[in-house]
Amino acid sequence: MTLRIDISGLPSERLRFAASPLAELTAMLHVLAEPGHHPQLAGWAGTVWAGLRPELAERLREAEFLWRSSRADFLVPARPRSTLAEELDEVDRIDDETYVTAALVTTCGNNRVHFAAPSPLSDATARERALDLAQARGALQEAFAERLLADPAAVRAQVRDTLEQCAEAFFDAAWTSVAGQLATDLRLRNDLLKRQGIGAALASISSVTLAPDGNSIVVDKAQDNAAAAQGTGILFYPSVFGRPHLVAVHAPGRPPVVQYPVAEPSPSEPVSLETVTLRLEALAHPVRLRLLRTLARGPHTTGELASAWGLSSPEVSRHLAVLRRSGLLTAQREGRYVRYTVNLPDLAALGGDLLAAVLR
Repeated sequence: MTLRIDISGLPSERLRFAASPLAELTAMLHVLAEPGHHPQLAGWAGTVWAGLRPELAERLREAEFLWRSSRADFLVPARPRSTLAEELDEVDRIDDETYVTAALVTTCGNNRVHFAAPSPLSDATARERALDLAQARGALQEAFAERLLADPAAVRAQVRDTLEQCAEAFFDAAWTSVAGQLATDLRLRNDLLKRQGIGAALASISSVTLAPDGNSIVVDKAQDNAAAAQGTGILFYPSVFGRPHLVAVHAPGRPPVVQYPVAEPSPSEPVSLETVTLRLEALAHPVRLRLLRTLARGPHTTGELASAWGLSSPEVSRHLAVLRRSGLLTAQREGRYVRYTVNLPDLAALGGDLLAAVLR
C-alpha cells in the first residue's frame, strides 16, 4: 500500500522543504481530536481543552471531521506562507466547489469517496449521496454537511474564525515553542538537497523513499495511488505535533504535499508473550492489517470498510471478529450503525514501530 509520486524530469528547485503554520495547526487540532494517537502529547491536549472557552470547544467538536481521520486538502496548503493569517487568506481564495468537495470527503470519512461532476452544490442526487454518506458517520457529520451545502460561505467564514480563535487560545504559543525544531530540520534537509540531492534529503524520513530509478518518491500510506509532480512541484512540511502520522495530500492541479514528523518517538511498554502472540496472529493476515490501518484514521462501519476496499460485508465482518477477539478493536452501536475503533493503548503495547506504521 503506497502512494507513488512521479518526479521524473522535475527540476530540483521545484522540490521544496518548508514550514507551514496552517499545516501545523491542523496537526495540533488532530491531537486534540485524537489524543490517543499521541500519548506523548496527552498532557498538552488536556491542558488546552481545560483552557478553551466553551464556545470554541464546541466549535472544534462540530468541525473536527476536517482534521480528525484525515486532513481536508485546504488545511495542508499548496503554497506555504510565513504566517497563519497569510495561509488563511490563501484558503479564502479557493472556490466553493473545491472547498466543499474537500470538506465533504473528510466529513464522509473516506478518502476514496469522490464527488465528481455534477456537484453536490448544484445537483440534488449528488447532494443526497453526500448527505447519506455523512449520516453514516453520525449526527454531527450530517449536520455539518447540511450546513456546508446550504450555505458554504457561512460555514467557510465560521471555520476561518474558529482557526483564528485557536491561534489566540493555543496555537501562537505552541508554534513559537516548535519553531526552533522546525527550522533546524529545514536547514538540514535543504542543505542535503542542495549538496547531495533528493535521496539524501529524504533518507531520515521514515517511510518516504526515493525509488531506485530516481523517478518517483514512494510514500508508505494506506492507499494504492499515484500522483504527478512535474507540473506543480512537490512540498514537504516538517511537523512536531504530527508524530507518528505521515500525511500525504494530492489532487489534480495542486502540488503533492507530504507532512512528516520530526520529533523522536516515545519508547514502547513491554507486554506479555501470550498477548503478543495473540495479537500478531490477528495481524498476520494482510486484509486485517489493511482494515486496521483504515480504522486507525477513525471509526468506520462494516459497510464503509467493504466499500473502501472492494470486499464483501461478510468477509469484512469475519476479519473484524478476529481483530475484536484479540482486543485490538472495540465496537459501538449508534442507531442502526455499528462503528469499529482501534484500541490504541493495546496496539501501542505491541511496539512503537507497529503503531507508527499503522497510524501513518
